[in-house]
Amino acid sequence: MRPKHRGDGPTYDEADLLRRARAAKGRAYAPYSGFHVGCAVLTEDGRLFEGTNVENASYAVTGCAETTAIRHMASTGYRGQIVAVAVVGDGDDPVTPCGACRQVIFEFGPEAMVYSSGDGGRPLVTSITELLPHAFGPKRLNQGRAETD
Repeated sequence: MRPKHRGDGPTYDEADLLRRARAAKGRAYAPYSGFHVGCAVLTEDGRLFEGTNVENASYAVTGCAETTAIRHMASTGYRGQIVAVAVVGDGDDPVTPCGACRQVIFEFGPEAMVYSSGDGGRPLVTSITELLPHAFGPKRLNQGRAETD
């Protein structure tokens, strides 16, 4: 287990973060796809939020584990930065966040590290900006706002 440290943020253990995501995966609601995903989100002040995928017969309203965790985080009033996100899914290969989840992670953690894993093998360790190059975020949106003010 390697401890990690990002700037002024909390010290954390990648293996522990993945363990928390794996535990969350066990609580997923996936009666249609049978594909279970869990997520653990670590904030800059050391708080941890977990989420699971929650499927629905109307697939369009299914919620991914990452957005479930981040929406829970935001609903508590937390407005700081996400430092790290761990995602664990069924199967041996790492499960990376989908495109929509990448956008949500970037919104709250533009410098976040992402740890993606499956049930076996080594996790894929990358940054959100590597997963979502040329991301559209609050900084870019504010440039448009300045032109209309």
